[in-house]
Formats: sequence, structure tokens, C-alpha cells
Amino acid sequence: MKKEFFILACLCGHLYVSAQGISPEMLARFSQANKLAGCEVAIKNALAAGPVSNLALNQDNMVEQNTYFSNSVPSKGITDQKSSGRCWLFTGMNVLRAKMIKEQNLPTGIEFSQNYLFFYDQLEKSNLFLQAIIDTRKKPMDDPTVMWLFRNPLSDGGTFTGVADLVAKYGIVPKGVMPETYASNNTSQFTTFLKQKLREDALALRANAKANDKTLQAQKEKFLSEIYHMLALGLGTPVTEFTWAPKDSDGRNVYPPKKYTPRSFYEEFINLDLQNDYIMLMNDPTRDYWKTYEIQYDRHTYDGHNWLYLNVPMEDIKEAAIASIKDSTMMYFSCDVVKYLDRSRGIADLANYNYNEIFGVKFGMDKAQRIKSFDSGSTHAMTLKAVDIDEDGKPIKWEVENSWGSTSGHNGHIIMTDEWFDNYMFRLVINKKYASEKIQKASQQKPILLPCWDPMFCSEE
Repeated sequence: MKKEFFILACLCGHLYVSAQGISPEMLARFSQANKLAGCEVAIKNALAAGPVSNLALNQDNMVEQNTYFSNSVPSKGITDQKSSGRCWLFTGMNVLRAKMIKEQNLPTGIEFSQNYLFFYDQLEKSNLFLQAIIDTRKKPMDDPTVMWLFRNPLSDGGTFTGVADLVAKYGIVPKGVMPETYASNNTSQFTTFLKQKLREDALALRANAKANDKTLQAQKEKFLSEIYHMLALGLGTPVTEFTWAPKDSDGRNVYPPKKYTPRSFYEEFINLDLQNDYIMLMNDPTRDYWKTYEIQYDRHTYDGHNWLYLNVPMEDIKEAAIASIKDSTMMYFSCDVVKYLDRSRGIADLANYNYNEIFGVKFGMDKAQRIKSFDSGSTHAMTLKAVDIDEDGKPIKWEVENSWGSTSGHNGHIIMTDEWFDNYMFRLVINKKYASEKIQKASQQKPILLPCWDPMFCSEE
């Protein structure tokens, strides 16, 4: 080793490599070059007293927001996912209820039970994890897939693909039939215990790796029964039959109540083929456009579908979105919601905050660079419902129905500028009838399989 590159020193039993480390001389240069003066001292004091977003807020952009939309889908009632990561489930249910409200001409809004499907989501994901452990039991613990599985045994996040698979298998029920519980509204602690139990079960399955499949399946079923028991305690036992009829504005049933199963209820009031009649579009500039992709283990049920999407340019996503809105059809939409969002006003606009000026540095990554570096990704699902189009047919702004309660944002909604939409919108699910011929044809190609640790693995919460 050359002395000038590796100068080793032993100090208090620790080994330091000064050539690559931060030296006292380097620190001195930093200090000399970054002496705070003038307004920087005021910025330092302000940052010590409050969040940087307050200081970076662009007051020139706080003018009264234009809330007119040339095309909008009517909705009734804002939902609230509370302290849970179930935005994907709320959004999926909101898309379905919008259809029911429109077609049934209901005088009051209806909400479907997110808790009902969440019970089966957590049970199905538990089975997915345990079966994946059985499938990979002969791989070493430091295998990338095995390590990923143990890091991610269960989550309360998901995608529209999960909504489609769960609804097809279990149907839906009105919210009043299986209401929320504390555990469903506050998933973090409850899910922690489920994950702990699943990891313990997974170790037991791997310890029994040489057993035949029949023995392992029996062992897995025992573990799943215990998970079911925990879910029943925290979320309640799912209903299998119920009596229901819609109500008018006075809370009276509009016709005599009728008996339903979750499947018969779905078939009578919704009756959509979510698995085959919908396409998820993605805008990921890091990958080839007009290719389909799926991600390994990014699904909700073992016997279901991996999350599948077609990667297309933003112009094609907007064209499909506008066609759907013009036909009064809401869509499942996801984005990196917190970036440049003024939560108090419900405005997502790149001009909301001046972070460059506050810190005196340039934040200059484009969308592709943010994705590659894990700086940005889809974090939240909402229901796209409105667009404002100019005289040339170009979108100016968009509006989504959120699931953070009616007091959040703009009366429970978020308004996004088209520029923000370009930068932080990721996924949109459309009915095939709103897709161009090019989109429909491209969606039929054999997908490229991506590993479960891919940056695009579902993170919607």
C-alpha cells in the first residue's frame, strides 16, 4: 500500500483511514467556506424553531386557488383511512362506489367495508409469505429473495391488482355490515405482532425443510389458523351473509332489505371484471416505454396475480385519463403525494416551496434520476376525478378524491398542477374501453419479470 493513499493510525483501539476519511484540514476548509452571515443566521434561527416547509413556503403562490374544473365526476362523501396504510383499498373501493352511486342514483353516499377486505388481505398475504418460505426453503438465509421475504413478511400497503384479486375471491359488503375497529384504523402496532408471528413460523418451516410437502402444508395451515385467530380478535370475523337495502337522505330504507352474500352483493351492484377489463399504466422514464412489467411476489394472494403494468409516456396516460373523466368514470391513481404538497390547502404545485433558496443548494434531479436513486416513488393512492382543460385541449390541473378525511386539503381533495402531475404521478388504472388501440395491443405482450427488491415494488400506503 502507498503511504500517501493509506495512512493508518490507531487511536483508542479504532482504525482510521485518513486518505478517504474527513480530515481536520478538510473540516477547517468546510468551516471557512460556510460561515453563516446576514440572512443565513436568520434562516438558521428559523429552522431551529420550526419545520423547513414553513420557511420555504412561497407566499407569492398562496393566492386564492382556481377550483373550477372543465370536466369532473360527481362524488358523495369523503372517506378516511385514519392511521393506516390502506389507501390502495380505500381508493379501489371509492372507484367502485362511484359507479354504484351513479348507476343506482343513490340519494346518499355509500361506503364499502374496507375492514372486510383488509381481513382477507392480511390472511392472504400471510399465506403468500409462508408458501414463499416453503418454496425457497432450500435456499440459504442470505439468498437475496429469502432475505427480502423475511424483511417484508406482511404489509398493509397494496395495489389495484390486490383489490381486483380480493374482490373476485371474496366480494364486498357495505361498511355498516363490518365496520372499522381500532386495529384496522391504526394498523402499525397490530401488524407488527402479525409480522413477528409470521417470521417465527417461517423459521419453523425452514427448520423442517426436509419434510415432504404434505407435512409442510399441514404445518402451514396450523400457522395460518393462528393468524386467522389474531385477525378475528383485532378486526372481527368476516360476515358470510347479511341483510341490506340503500337508505334515503332521512336514513330510511328505500325498499325492503334483502339477503346477500358478499359475492352476490358485488354481482348485483357492481359486476365488473376487475381482473380482465382494466389496465394499469405506469410512467417510469427509467425503463423502456411500451413494455409490460410484473414484479415477483408483488401480489396479495398466492394464487392471484403479480402486480402488472404497462409503461407508457405521460401524454398517453393523460389521454386515457381525460377520456375516462369525460365519461364520468373515476380512476385508481397513485403518486408521490408529499412532494411539494401544501396539505393545509390541498394544493400540489412545484411552486409551493423554495427549498433551493432556503438551503442555498440546487435540487436538480429529474424524474428518472429520482426513481433510480430511490428518492421518489409511488407512495399513496387516490381517486382521480377531475381535469381542467384549456382551449387547445391541454390539461391545466387535476383533482383527486383523497382518503384522509373531509377536513384535509381542499374539502378532502387535492388539486395538482399539470407540471406536478408530470413529475410525481406514477400509476393510473383505466378501463380498457378508454385505452387507445396502441395501449390495448401493448398490454397483451408477455411481461418482463422484475425481482421483488425492484425500486418499483409497491409502496402505496
